[in-house]
Amino acid sequence: MIDLKINAAQRKKNIARCRDKGIILPTYAQMRDPGKIPDAIKKELTSIGLWQVHPRNLFRINWHNEPVEQGGAFGGVNFVELPRAITGSKARIVGIVGKWFPTGAHKVGPAISCLLPELVTGRFDPETKKAVWPSTGNYCRGGAYISRLLSCPSVAILPQGMSKERFEWLRTMAEEVIATPGCESNVKEIFDKCIELERTRPEAVIFNQFDQLPNSLWHYNVTGPAMEEVFRKIARPGDVVAGAVLSSGSAGTMAAGSYVRDTFPGAKVGVAEALQCPTILENGFGDHRIEGIGDKHIPWIHNMRETDAAIGVDDELPIRFIRLFNEAAGQKLLAENGVSQDVLEKLEWMGISSIGNMIGAIKFAKYYELGENDVVFTVFTDSMAMYQSRLEELKAERGVYDQRQADRDYDRLSGISLDYVLELSQVDKRRVHQLKYFSWVEQLGKSVEELRAQWDDHRNYWGCLRTQSTDLDVMIEEFNAEAGAR
Repeated sequence: MIDLKINAAQRKKNIARCRDKGIILPTYAQMRDPGKIPDAIKKELTSIGLWQVHPRNLFRINWHNEPVEQGGAFGGVNFVELPRAITGSKARIVGIVGKWFPTGAHKVGPAISCLLPELVTGRFDPETKKAVWPSTGNYCRGGAYISRLLSCPSVAILPQGMSKERFEWLRTMAEEVIATPGCESNVKEIFDKCIELERTRPEAVIFNQFDQLPNSLWHYNVTGPAMEEVFRKIARPGDVVAGAVLSSGSAGTMAAGSYVRDTFPGAKVGVAEALQCPTILENGFGDHRIEGIGDKHIPWIHNMRETDAAIGVDDELPIRFIRLFNEAAGQKLLAENGVSQDVLEKLEWMGISSIGNMIGAIKFAKYYELGENDVVFTVFTDSMAMYQSRLEELKAERGVYDQRQADRDYDRLSGISLDYVLELSQVDKRRVHQLKYFSWVEQLGKSVEELRAQWDDHRNYWGCLRTQSTDLDVMIEEFNAEAGAR
């Protein structure tokens, strides 16, 4: 459960601060359904850019933003259904799209979810404390952005091997940017830096997405319902939701898979991870290039009880496919094979980890021998806006992308194999869950009792967490009212 005990004196200060700065906080209900956002706020948003540093953009933290850069309204959930010419699968593979969140990635959702309980209870003081956002990329960007909207100083932490676009943007947003050694899978180095900051800088408050229960809460209550909404829109007679495939990462999105499981009986949840760092598949380790899904540990908030399959994704494939999807020769070949112009124009909505998720969903559909009435959901986390430098690096390393390379990559896409798919038995799930002990209990101070509760009392542990959005919405509404929100 998220601690909702109130520090009355600090809560009063936070209310006064929000009143002075004109800040209104969104509820989970509004993030799930923007139809519940007051008309006055919607009117204000018509003159505000999607990435603009403006507190009203807190109300754009949802999957329903109109796909425009300036002044957009709200509509249906943004999604892309990939055709068989790309997936090679009879099943319908659908990704909901993170590009149209502020910052261009959905991670602003978990970020605000982690900060909201601390603000409305008064346990966080934005005048004397700094919010520290440890991440392998998009979460620290989301946290820095949310902190700026809420007029709160922030520190962003991410591996030095991440794309330069991330660092360039972060330096305009966070008060401090710390680059830790290594690449995408060097998560322990991030944790080590957090421990150092807690020990040496009393103003630092760590919002670690890998153990923050509000991360899971947001995805269960916002991302999961977005998938359900898309299914209700696109479903044909006889269609069923076969499952959801999501990357390990912080494991926040895995809670959306739990929502799918709860909502659609028989649906399964697959977790994708880089084959070069097969933590779940083989208790393994290593470096990989799928930016956004850091590994080498099992996140505290990963509910292994509700994870049905582990899927290894070779990191060479997303690297190849970002060229196939975005270079002229690749787009020409895809069009010749029947990919519509509408889908071609939306392929840039998929960044490296998005394509990794797509590959995981394809392998899931092939493994379970899914048919034309089966729908598989995934998340297209961010877009190619964060990876243009990677395309330039690949051009320098591998040469100009020509028809010959496109043909080879399309053959790889068409022939995605079933290797490295592990359907998890009860013993497998327990084995992976117990790996949390070594990172979280031995190294990071979590209790064995809570570790056991996640497994032995799982229905109560995770079930009670998921209902806390209702309690938090009441607290947010009361906070806004006392701050004089209209």
